[in-house]
Amino acid sequence: MINKVFETAARALADVQDGATIMIGGFGNAGMPAELIDALIEQGARGLTIVNNNAGNGETGLAALLKAGRVAKIICSFPRQADSHVFDALYRAGEIALELVPQGNLAERIRAAGAGIGGFFTPTGFGTLLAEGKEVREIDGRHYVLERPLHADFALIKAERADRWGNLVYRKTARNFGPIMATAAKIAVVQVAEVVELGMLDPETVVTPGIFVQRVVQLRPADPRPTGRAETAVAETTVAETRRCSV
Repeated sequence: MINKVFETAARALADVQDGATIMIGGFGNAGMPAELIDALIEQGARGLTIVNNNAGNGETGLAALLKAGRVAKIICSFPRQADSHVFDALYRAGEIALELVPQGNLAERIRAAGAGIGGFFTPTGFGTLLAEGKEVREIDGRHYVLERPLHADFALIKAERADRWGNLVYRKTARNFGPIMATAAKIAVVQVAEVVELGMLDPETVVTPGIFVQRVVQLRPADPRPTGRAETAVAETTVAETRRCSV
């Protein structure tokens, strides 16, 4: 019987080795697998290469992983913002390497890895420092830069629901890089809010088929916001209490 559900995040990440390349989903905090990142910090792997859209916010999630001194290099498109002080301090001190990749190129390099594509030519970055050392070709009068695929040992992503086969449904824009990262990594580890029985996921809503997922962990946020029927129950209780107070 195929069952990809792990009891704990610690067990799902137990074999992450020093020097591993890890893709972490999320666009800022949206879709960031914070609980998996915390488990990775506890696991203790060092010298990691992280592929992410940005370089962490505040001191939690990815920023906490950086602060713990576990990351040797980060590949991202948006390393600096108002609250990226952890990365900023490490970079200025020469304690972390940075490979800056334009966001579209980053997404396509990850997608190329999952699709088995050996590289692609793009005009983005031509004539800038980002193109140094890369092959350049002129095609139909326009210059293009060769970008190579990004592969990973692990992908840590967040979805809304899964079944035991690893089929995934995401919550709105929280999907962001998750689907392509799952295809580009040897092992995709997914945290979900709910694991449902086989057949309960509408096939039309499944974005990531289970063939691309190896491990699923059900992890509920520490302070989840009420949704669906729970949200309705809260609203009905509030209305009822308001009516009693007004009588």
